[in-house]
Amino acid sequence: MESNGKTIRYKGGRHPKKDPAVHRYSISLTAEENARFLSLYETSKMDVKAHFITACVFQKGITIVKVDKATMDYYMRLTTLFGQFRGVGTNYNQVVKVLYRNFSEKKASAYLYKLEKQTAEMAVLCQKMIQLTKEFETKYLKK
Repeated sequence: MESNGKTIRYKGGRHPKKDPAVHRYSISLTAEENARFLSLYETSKMDVKAHFITACVFQKGITIVKVDKATMDYYMRLTTLFGQFRGVGTNYNQVVKVLYRNFSEKKASAYLYKLEKQTAEMAVLCQKMIQLTKEFETKYLKK
């Protein structure tokens, strides 16, 4: 790297920014204002207070995400329960095939009748679960 016969030595360190933030402002807050500021900052889940302040000053969108552990647990358990229902449906189809393949028509229809009763009970339980889920969403989830 030569220009006009002189070598330019690299000094090392961080490369300079194209548009550095050199303008600084200072504000003073009362104890009450500071407590409110800190609570807003904590609910915003931002990592840097300076980014939070600039977002507030320039009215950028501040997203606040609140995670309700009880709701998350409810939906996780509900998801696993519906997964088990899918598994039961798969097993139901396999059982019907085995019944007709291995038993006589009369015996297979008797077993199928018992299976149909149990399936009807499961359908009633599923309807109750759907009703409880809708009730839970209207009471406890704010949109």
